[in-house]
Amino acid sequence: MSRRAKIRTVSFLTALIVGLGASSLLSAREAAAYKLMLSNSQQRAFAELTAQLEGLDSALQKGRYATSPALLTSLCAEVYSRASAAQAALGELPYSNIELEQTAAFLSKAGDYAWSLSRTAAVGGCADQSRESLAGLAQVSSELAARLSTLQEELNQGGFSLENVQEAEERLSRSDAGQVTAGSAFQTMEKEFPELPTLIYDGPFSEHLTGRTPSFLEGRDEVDAETALRAAAAFLDRPADSLELVSMGEGALPVYAFSLPGEDLYLEVTRRGGVVMELLSGRQIGPSQLLPETALAIAKDFLQERGYPDMAETYFIRQGGQLTVNFAYQDGEVLCYPDLIKVTVALDNGDVTAFEAEGYVTNHKDRDLFLPAASGEAAQTCLPSDLAVLGHRLALIPTSGQYEVLCHEFKCENAEGGHVLVYVNAQTGQQEKILLLLEDENGTLVQ
Repeated sequence: MSRRAKIRTVSFLTALIVGLGASSLLSAREAAAYKLMLSNSQQRAFAELTAQLEGLDSALQKGRYATSPALLTSLCAEVYSRASAAQAALGELPYSNIELEQTAAFLSKAGDYAWSLSRTAAVGGCADQSRESLAGLAQVSSELAARLSTLQEELNQGGFSLENVQEAEERLSRSDAGQVTAGSAFQTMEKEFPELPTLIYDGPFSEHLTGRTPSFLEGRDEVDAETALRAAAAFLDRPADSLELVSMGEGALPVYAFSLPGEDLYLEVTRRGGVVMELLSGRQIGPSQLLPETALAIAKDFLQERGYPDMAETYFIRQGGQLTVNFAYQDGEVLCYPDLIKVTVALDNGDVTAFEAEGYVTNHKDRDLFLPAASGEAAQTCLPSDLAVLGHRLALIPTSGQYEVLCHEFKCENAEGGHVLVYVNAQTGQQEKILLLLEDENGTLVQ
């Protein structure tokens, strides 16, 4: 190699080393800057969590003493807003789902309870039981706010540091006696978490929902796997020996699970009563050959043949070469939305590829439906003048706490041609719920 070539080689290598060094230094600076930005973001989230908890505590404390419906409604709205903001801040901390489970649960329950109470307070004020629940939630929020405030002071003084996700996961996978971190400090706080009050209200966290037996299964005995197998085989119209038991689910509604080897079919049968609750097919769907009207007729016949009479179709959606139809139980003139069954039909050959009856199993029962105190004509006066009524019927709708409300259902058209469902309480004559219908050639979505 010539002297000039050697010089060029050395120069190139020197430039490469300098370039790599500069690149490494730049990457290190970028990583440090990113780490600092992440740390600052987490510290802001922690400060926001602390501030929102303190505001939540203040609103709950005031709510205990409010006697004016308007003031109590305003304070409940503030509790809901504070709880939602605190949940958002909590979600920015890397260990929120691991170590702050009880804190997150408290925020969800407090916010939902306040939202429910704001509706009842606007009409009837605050009952003694509700005041006791507010007092219990206020006590928990006070303790939680005080602990977070103490942690915030320690963080500001350098008493502990916030972790990133990797550090949190590494610490959780081992036990060491190193520096106290936010995660381990939160672990201590969660272990000493105060007991939540019992909440009885119209919402998903109400105590009356704990351990509830599905209405359709009331009074029925537990069945063994063999009995459940026969029920599954009859539902499919297949020989019992063609199915095999694959699992025994526990959960809120214990079931036996079966499969049909070679056909990618899966069924769940309730262990109480032996009722088929779910069917799912995983087969590939070919090009559509059937009209939606034909698939709808197949779905209706499927329910009728399996002992589900008086089911009325409500809405349908077509996607992936399949038609899914929502059916609700028709009790005389009243459409019972809680008693819901979904049936999916493949549009290539008409096979039923999915059946889901959890709503029906959970809610169906003999009901003593009362005559509406508010007539349809009186209920219609609750509608705004810019809605044109297209249809009216009586409907039973579920609340968030799995209660039921008899309503007048008005299907209306707005000025833009869109469709709106307005539900007016058949007892009070007040609006209960409003839904928007999103309709296109593939079906209807409700929001």
